[in-house]
Amino acid sequence: MHDAISAAQYQVGLNIPAAVGMPEEEISTPALIIDLDAFEGNVAFLRDYCRKRGVRLRPHAKTHKSLDIAKYQMREGGAVGICCQKVSEAEVFVSGGIGDVLVSNQVVDPRQIDLLARLAAKAKMGVCVDDPGNVESLSQAAVGHGVTLSCLVEIDVGMARCGVPWGQPAVDLAHKIAAAPGLEFGGLQAYHGSAQHVLDYEGRKAAVQKAISQTAQTVKLLKAEGLKCGTVGGAGTGTYYFEAESGVFNELQCGSYIFMDAEYRRVQNAGGDLMPEFKSSLFIYTTIMSTAASQGAVCDAGLKSLTIGPGLPRVHGREDIEFVKCSDEHGQISDPLKSLRLNEKIKLVPWHCDPTCNMHDWLVGVRNGRVECLWPVSARGRVF
Repeated sequence: MHDAISAAQYQVGLNIPAAVGMPEEEISTPALIIDLDAFEGNVAFLRDYCRKRGVRLRPHAKTHKSLDIAKYQMREGGAVGICCQKVSEAEVFVSGGIGDVLVSNQVVDPRQIDLLARLAAKAKMGVCVDDPGNVESLSQAAVGHGVTLSCLVEIDVGMARCGVPWGQPAVDLAHKIAAAPGLEFGGLQAYHGSAQHVLDYEGRKAAVQKAISQTAQTVKLLKAEGLKCGTVGGAGTGTYYFEAESGVFNELQCGSYIFMDAEYRRVQNAGGDLMPEFKSSLFIYTTIMSTAASQGAVCDAGLKSLTIGPGLPRVHGREDIEFVKCSDEHGQISDPLKSLRLNEKIKLVPWHCDPTCNMHDWLVGVRNGRVECLWPVSARGRVF
């Protein structure tokens, strides 16, 4: 016990919340911890699902921003590559040995375009495009560095964010890419992000079926003009089964399936259940630091260690207490029965896992009550 405590104190000095082999309850808080059994089960489920349906899996690394997790997804999770949302994020993964990266976003800044082209000398790099002028800029950079960039035409299938209209505008842009030196037309990006959290199954299905129809018609037009879609990509944790079984999409870009945050925990399947195929595996581990309030307690996880949105973090495994409010360094817990004790640790399921991971330096992997691994959040802060 003395050695474990000494290790913990040493790790705190390095801003590392735990040491391998340490009992879970000795982890310094607030910390991000991963239930490794649940995490591995989530990864295995989607791997097997994709294999059975003959679709590729390119998970989104913006969820975890961890090179260790990306490598696990490639090695054990059936991934053909990963998605990143920013070029500096992609740089971390390429430098760490990931050889196939799609930046599932537009890249328009000249310096970022230059970095994207330089990365293409080390790995297969893809990028999304929705503007003819951007095609010219990407082409110049690719030619300048003697590389080839794969460009996906992003179409707007209901997100109303990025993307050209589906149909002929997408075909016109694809022709421009195919004719540009240093570029290859890689296919279509058809991600309907706002459909991921439509809670009702039928409502979510209707939104995605419309997107699938628009995508299918665009693929048909492209084929008629001699443009082959090597990739028809999109989908997320909330809709993966619709795209996978559509006969149109051949690549899924799910990210949150590995963790299942509180926002996704509300999404219903056809039977009204809350996506039982995936389990919550990511938690904010937090300590009760005050029980002075008459109807509650205060934990040490606030806005600097978790994110909030339309909802708040959920207390894992407890129905008698509720996370109700937070400030910078404090989280308020409703505890009408006064069951919480000073220095007791509880687990919170974050509302949204992606930005929560970006707040932490480390992910602490736990199995059977002990720390098994420490994974740095390798691309933390890589937002340009």
